[in-house]
Amino acid sequence: MGKADESGLDLVEVSATAKPPVCRIMDYGKFRYEESKKQAEAKKKQAVVEVKEIKLRPKTEKHDLDFKVRNIRKFLSQKNKVKVTLRFRGREIVYADTLGIELLNKVGELLEDIAVIVQPPTMEGRQMVMFVAPKG
Repeated sequence: MGKADESGLDLVEVSATAKPPVCRIMDYGKFRYEESKKQAEAKKKQAVVEVKEIKLRPKTEKHDLDFKVRNIRKFLSQKNKVKVTLRFRGREIVYADTLGIELLNKVGELLEDIAVIVQPPTMEGRQMVMFVAPKG
């Protein structure tokens, strides 16, 4: 501590977990500034992956399905994950095991060239959910 006072600098603990702890004589304000710059640079390089959601119904027609698949492709090209939700209303729930799984598998087949199925179709209450992510 005496040497740091003589030179007009601060005694900064660099690594507290080391045995014995490592300290350095330096300007603490400058040290904090450089650390914040390093963290900002690391944050810039971080890729943020969003989860987009596309909602379908068991009675979705072919043209509408193609339109939804086109939107899914757009989301996947932007490196986002996609949650494909198939909602059942009223007595449609009876067809969950047949029409529901068929429809979501068909969506999976249409996207297999650019996507990978992260979570296969599963029931969550009155809706069936499947997660799709971009390949690579």
